[in-house]
Amino acid sequence: MAELLALEYLLRRDRLVVAAGLAVVVALAWVYLAAGAGMDTDMADMAMDTPMPWSPFYAALMFVMWWVMMIAMMVPSAAPTILLFATIRRKQEPADHPSVEAWMFCGGYLLMWAGFSLVAVLAQRGLERAGLLSMAMASTSAVLGGVILLAAGLYQLTPLKHACLRYCQNPVLFLSLYWQPGAGGALRMGLRHGAYCLGCCWFLMALLFIGGVMNLVWIAGIALYVAAEKLLPIGRALSRLAGVALCAAGALLLARALVA
Repeated sequence: MAELLALEYLLRRDRLVVAAGLAVVVALAWVYLAAGAGMDTDMADMAMDTPMPWSPFYAALMFVMWWVMMIAMMVPSAAPTILLFATIRRKQEPADHPSVEAWMFCGGYLLMWAGFSLVAVLAQRGLERAGLLSMAMASTSAVLGGVILLAAGLYQLTPLKHACLRYCQNPVLFLSLYWQPGAGGALRMGLRHGAYCLGCCWFLMALLFIGGVMNLVWIAGIALYVAAEKLLPIGRALSRLAGVALCAAGALLLARALVA
């Protein structure tokens, strides 16, 4: 009985340590974004007549902004999988330190989103060079906005989207299928889980170019939708509904742009 009580205490302690750490990381990410992510927010509403000069420092700043944004938006919905990983790891090896491996798992997850952030920076640079973004990094083209909305909506309805969403919604299924021992295994599992989340949400992240990459309300709205899609029982139906709504909005925007 004493051993069971001790194990229960360790399980609870590990969950609390990891949960508290994730909460701090997410909170700091949101504070960074709310503070402007190192950008001059006074210029956010200005049109971009000429492309911004991209120095190595500015490119690095953009990468950090995107990566921190992904941390703020995606870690809350990944937290159940990370906490369940820590719990299972403690049950398997009570003498080890599963919280360390849980952070390895989280690190792998965030590395996958770092790769996405690099691609997003390149896309942002291309759109700026084409004169299609405002200083707030929002689309200035109704055609571009309509295409992004329509493409995001269609992707919501694809089998690939729902295959990835299945693993994001079901931590038990993911961990049972892809469990690997050790710190290296935790890192690889985190990378794989990040890949599924990326496959599930990458087109939703493209919607940031519609409302503005620096628009905190838009960022929070997408983050709340992602969490609802992954954590609520109606997530699959919500995904299809969002797909239809995005397609309708994209088609309407394109029609208005063509008529104007």
